[in-house]
Amino acid sequence: MTRGWQLTRGDDGVDARLLDDVGDLGAGDVTVDVTWSGINYKDALAFTGNPGVMRIDPLVPGIDLVGRVSASDDERWSIGDRVLLNGDGAGETHHGGLAEHARVSGGALVAVPDSLTDRQAAGIGTAGFTAMLAVLSVEDHRADLDSVLVTGASGGVGSFAIALLARAGATVIASSGRPEHAQQLRYLGASEIIDRDELDRESRPLDTQTFSAAIDSVGGRTLASVLSRTRQGGTVAACGLAGGTDLPTTVMPFILRAVTLAGINSVHCPTPLRERAWQRLARDLDAEVIDGVVTDVTLDRAQSAAEDLLAGRVRGRIAVEVRGASG
Repeated sequence: MTRGWQLTRGDDGVDARLLDDVGDLGAGDVTVDVTWSGINYKDALAFTGNPGVMRIDPLVPGIDLVGRVSASDDERWSIGDRVLLNGDGAGETHHGGLAEHARVSGGALVAVPDSLTDRQAAGIGTAGFTAMLAVLSVEDHRADLDSVLVTGASGGVGSFAIALLARAGATVIASSGRPEHAQQLRYLGASEIIDRDELDRESRPLDTQTFSAAIDSVGGRTLASVLSRTRQGGTVAACGLAGGTDLPTTVMPFILRAVTLAGINSVHCPTPLRERAWQRLARDLDAEVIDGVVTDVTLDRAQSAAEDLLAGRVRGRIAVEVRGASG
């Protein structure tokens, strides 16, 4: 018996139910007893039946999961190992973490760092993992850190990106449309806060050189504006599309200022990079920062939490306690 959420398509849209038994868990060589999961933007879309996310029917949503191995045909993992999974098709092309058990590919699992509890690892989740990948990309491209912009700063990715950049010694400029969150953004490490409307507008191909680097989770006109204002040799890590999928820009930032646009894909990520990112997350995120970003909900409240996220009523991250988690 596997208690969890199951989404099925019907004539009137998607039917989301918390079942005592979701049935067959699908293919995979490792079974995980899930303790914690989360609600990401993709999970919220899955609860609406979005076809770009819900690609099998029925589907157990949840692109994140943390728990303990209960069965394994993968020699890398043994019963009792604490593991986590971000993406790799979970909650999209195969069943995810919003159920008490999950069957997944051992090749995508990462050991939970000893310094993190299950709850903390789930609270960081794909949002923190994506933010870390973006920070690593900025660092690997040797961008200056004296004026790094973070868009969508009040969201999960943005919140963690600010904290991680500040820990790395960056001067962080946060872009947010929620002035009521200014104090929290400064607590995370932002030195300056600008209104998102300053960037969410039509921009010239090249504008005043303002930012040494940027982490953008918005896309659309905002990303185009960021590119036009990035300094010579700067790097922009793009990891989201909350503002749209179009990119109304030109080649000029790239060929006249040597700006690098680096794409961040947290779903299909090689294992060595997954492990590198999680080692840094465990090192650079204090428990107080995680607690300040993460809100906990129980499994039965996952759907309502998804609705709150889509309605813009959520700041930071939502962690879901799936079963009696010890940590």
